Amino acid sequence: MRIRKRFFERMPCGFDILFEDETCLAVAKPAGLLTQAPLGIDSLEYRIKRLLSERDGVSGDVYLGVPHRIDRPVSGAIVFAKTLKAAQRISKQFENRRVEKTYWALVKGHIDPDEGTWTDYLKKIDGEPRTAVVEQTDPAGRIAVLHYRSLQKVSVPGERTLLEITLETGRTHQIRVQCASRGHPVLGDEMYGSGIAFGPPSDDQRERLIALHARMLKFWHHAAGGYITVTAPLPKYWHEAGIELPGA
Repeated sequence: MRIRKRFFERMPCGFDILFEDETCLAVAKPAGLLTQAPLGIDSLEYRIKRLLSERDGVSGDVYLGVPHRIDRPVSGAIVFAKTLKAAQRISKQFENRRVEKTYWALVKGHIDPDEGTWTDYLKKIDGEPRTAVVEQTDPAGRIAVLHYRSLQKVSVPGERTLLEITLETGRTHQIRVQCASRGHPVLGDEMYGSGIAFGPPSDDQRERLIALHARMLKFWHHAAGGYITVTAPLPKYWHEAGIELPGA
């Protein structure tokens, strides 16, 4: 099978293509945009389907598998499948924790030590779109493990730390709640106690962004017979928060 690859293609539809071939594509999701939504509501899935239909001249419904999601206020790398077989294969990788996911999070305060592992038990709150840390004995609790290291510490404006986080598990709001439970909420994350605004201001709470970015995604590509790694650049508004990293 011939693999047609595209790396980092800027598109006029509000997202960048990081990788694409006949079976899948990975894009940089803009923060503030839903990954999926009911018919009639804007979403990344809808935009990609529209792009594929118009660009490739596909008539009728365009198939697009969604093996995973990124929270609405979060930006970064996400992969979609263009065939059913690819969707099944990629979904199985997520289920078996074979996909490597690396995030960047700008959090309140300075974190000590500079690197480590956080292990908690989390459960979703009934009737609310939130997750909470619970005791290990809670029957509804599910183990959540992440590894972090400090990339940069800044003191103006206010003490904050840029963390690189690798997820070992993928629980709902895992990074957000694990950081907040230790007194280091992600900037802009009002749901988990942040009092510091982040990104472009908005009167609509649903459109407010948080300082969490899916930086890197690595998954096995069956047709290519190897791993594909995609990296999503930081949105420009991150640098307004004092973050200056070469190649970010």
